[in-house]
Amino acid sequence: MDLTRSLLRFAAGRPHVLLACGIRGTAARLAVEVELDRRGWPIVGSPADADLLVVCGRNEGDEVERSWADMSGPRARVDVGIPGDAARALDRAQLRLADVDAQRRDASARSAAAASDEDWDGRTGHGAHDDDGDRRAGHGDGDHEGGMEMPGGLPMADRAEDRDGLRLDRLHVALGPVLCAWPAGLVVRVALQGDVVQCVSVETVVAEEGEELPFWNEPWLRAAAGEPVTRGEAARRRASAHLDSLGRLLAVAGWHDAAVDARRLRDQALGGAAAGRLVPRGERLARRLRRSRALRWLTDGLGVLDEAAAATAGVSGPAARAGAT
Repeated sequence: MDLTRSLLRFAAGRPHVLLACGIRGTAARLAVEVELDRRGWPIVGSPADADLLVVCGRNEGDEVERSWADMSGPRARVDVGIPGDAARALDRAQLRLADVDAQRRDASARSAAAASDEDWDGRTGHGAHDDDGDRRAGHGDGDHEGGMEMPGGLPMADRAEDRDGLRLDRLHVALGPVLCAWPAGLVVRVALQGDVVQCVSVETVVAEEGEELPFWNEPWLRAAAGEPVTRGEAARRRASAHLDSLGRLLAVAGWHDAAVDARRLRDQALGGAAAGRLVPRGERLARRLRRSRALRWLTDGLGVLDEAAAATAGVSGPAARAGAT
């Protein structure tokens, strides 16, 4: 009996999924989330917990590649470009995850890449030098704003003054864009001294103009172009957008069961479920959330976005119109 093959088949039966949503990937992400819920495959928040990396939409930069490199084997990756490919793509990824030969090839390739890395001397713990003799990793002056880096992009602390004027370690951390329930294209960079956030900067990836319309704005953009759009279709898209945001918020707050309920309501609204079924379920979820003291404590004063603030922040779609309704 091939023990490795049996263990891989067992692991592939219910893989843990890291979901990376890029620009214009909302429709594909929603289809993937529906399929993952149907199969009972959990969505995880970090590469360390993931078996499958599912990439939805367009992802610029090296963040997705870094997340893929941080995943340990056995692992598989799949890209989902359109919603209709979600089920087939997950099937392919599951087969690859259970494929002994494919996993051995992947492990050999990763070992060869690690062995050929000449930017770090593991015996001394010092960074390598380039042709000009400059230090590329390891020790430095410790005061540059971006912080130092170790192999694999791991951040290393630099030094900066704290509120009392003492020079203490400061660690630079990037949140996003590949995080569970994280908006596509958003990167929040923070500088930490212990548990104190010293400064925060926000970066966003702006979608290029193209034929594909933004998913949540689609009914209104189609109507503006002269296409017939019913009020019911627009209302469903608006309600689904709010439920999607609610599911993200609850996931970030750590209330997994309520997040799943919000996402299922979102999917039912998009799928055309009758209002007589949706409204009672939405009211039950709302009562459940209002009764939660922990959720109130976590979110009190957050998430209030009036019309003026939305315009200043460049927010569009149903989220921008929420303050005016």
